[in-house]
Amino acid sequence: MSYPQQGQGQQQAYQGGYSPAPAQHQAPAAVGTGLNMKRRNPVGAWLGLPIITFGIYGLVWFFKVHDELHQYDRRIDNAATNALLSMLFGGITLGIWPLVMWVKLGGRIAQAQRAAGLQPSCSGGMGFLLGIFGFGVLYYQLQLNKVTDRYGDTPAGQQVSVV
Repeated sequence: MSYPQQGQGQQQAYQGGYSPAPAQHQAPAAVGTGLNMKRRNPVGAWLGLPIITFGIYGLVWFFKVHDELHQYDRRIDNAATNALLSMLFGGITLGIWPLVMWVKLGGRIAQAQRAAGLQPSCSGGMGFLLGIFGFGVLYYQLQLNKVTDRYGDTPAGQQVSVV
């Protein structure tokens, strides 16, 4: 009877039979990869394009930001469709669910800042308060640009390292 060499397969040989291999505890990889996000002009995303498109760009921005955050760091859940639907049909929940998604966006941006190796400075609460006065997109886009600036002139969609 031949026994498999240690380290091969799911089992380890021992005298008299087979036993499961001991659980190996590996630390998560220190560096992963993701796709760099697009750097946007904060004033254009906040004021210019929404005025020109009668507010439609605000929905497009909200969707794209959620999608790019997921593409940048796969640990950030893909909430792009949920975010868009919450904005479109938020009136059904008396506007509560869009506010929840708005605050959660701040947490996702802070998570992306951590993944970029930056000290997280984005706050969902601050985004909510500034959003009440109409400055939420401006604040969030400035925070997102900190992540993209971390990678210099790396174009959007190019693979970058994340912590």
